[in-house]
Amino acid sequence: MHLSTFVRRITGSLLVPLALCASWGTAHALEDKLVIVTSFPEDLTGVFQAAFERRHPTTKVEVLNKKTSAGVKYVQETAGNNTTDLFWVSAPDAFGVLKNKGLLQKYQPHSSGIPDMIGSFPINDPDRYFFGFAASGYGIMYNTRYLKAKKLPVPKEWDDLKKPVYFGHVGMSAPSRSGTTHLTVEAILQGEGWDKGWATMKEMAGNFKTITERSFGVPDGVNSGEFGLGIVIDFFGFSSKASGFPVEFVYPTITALVPANVGIVKNAPHPEAAGAFIDFLLSDEGQELLFDSKIQRLPVKPAIYAKAPPGLPNPFEDKSIGAAVKFDSDLSEGRYNLVNSLFDQLITFRAEELRTATAAVQAAESALAGKSKPEAEALLEQARTLIAAVPVTEAEANDPAFAAIFAKKRKKPTDEVPQRQAEVEQKWDGFAQSNYAKAGELAKQALNKAN
Repeated sequence: MHLSTFVRRITGSLLVPLALCASWGTAHALEDKLVIVTSFPEDLTGVFQAAFERRHPTTKVEVLNKKTSAGVKYVQETAGNNTTDLFWVSAPDAFGVLKNKGLLQKYQPHSSGIPDMIGSFPINDPDRYFFGFAASGYGIMYNTRYLKAKKLPVPKEWDDLKKPVYFGHVGMSAPSRSGTTHLTVEAILQGEGWDKGWATMKEMAGNFKTITERSFGVPDGVNSGEFGLGIVIDFFGFSSKASGFPVEFVYPTITALVPANVGIVKNAPHPEAAGAFIDFLLSDEGQELLFDSKIQRLPVKPAIYAKAPPGLPNPFEDKSIGAAVKFDSDLSEGRYNLVNSLFDQLITFRAEELRTATAAVQAAESALAGKSKPEAEALLEQARTLIAAVPVTEAEANDPAFAAIFAKKRKKPTDEVPQRQAEVEQKWDGFAQSNYAKAGELAKQALNKAN
């Protein structure tokens, strides 16, 4: 059949855009392979991989699973002989890093019905280097049976997780090991301000039972009842609930709603297949796959929510999600490594000392309840101030020259890093140790004076 006859039959009197004709032309001419670097779990990638291969049976999809930061590093290190077609992760600031280093290439998706913004955040890169395919917010996942058994209240805000009743019941991953956790920390820092945000993070962290090595470890721990509450990206909570676990998820007021993205890597060896995969993600079929019980992510096409499962929020109708934080991805990107390093030095690597100081403060607070003991109260306030303190100002953190010091990520305290980075991190570590030790002593003195 002649192409013009075919077009007339299926469109009637409608004019078919040239771009759509081009996409049809390549639909049957894709390369035989597609290589994707992603941080997403197999529960998500497997669904999309299978559906894409059904649509394009001559193209085999190869998925390389790496944490976001490791994925960025991999793309950078292999740029000279690139074998990757797509970079596919949640964190928009990771795409900013690759774009600024010239490691992504432009593309024009063949999609419609996707607005420019979700909440206060652009869905797509205006220069067409990467594209949002799903939206995510950050909050608190909790096991309902665990909370009932332990007689714990249901949390609603980050401040709730500071309360003594949650001591030893909370889990979180380190932002240096999870791009989504980094966004959670940044949302709190940007929503509450630098000093107050770090105080909030450290007060919550004082109640942590564990800091997991992977973001997946948090929902796994909540699902199994290893701990009762976890700080997670929303789809961990939604997918666990849809899979039958006794869990719920809540968005605190201070949270961000940002897109998860996909982009073509510069000099992609299979560009036609890469473009087709992006088009598939943004198609109605691809967007509906986000409702799979193992995925439960928020589509970027508002019309698709007509088919959403019960209970899944619609951010295009519920404007409260993420409304309190106008998330600045450029700011997050610029201090990405610094914030992760600071978190590790103050919290991850000093978790035990922070827990000990927090327990001492909570014991003194309990003893002082209902009493008027000015001297003890003053000591306790000094202890809280020491725990909350941060050894770098916001201005310093936002200084590109200072942020550039933190070029290498540590997986453990003994990892080698550049000398200047090591010097600063050692200073921060000493700050944390000293402050937590002093806070614990002051809290014990307050306890003695309270009795």
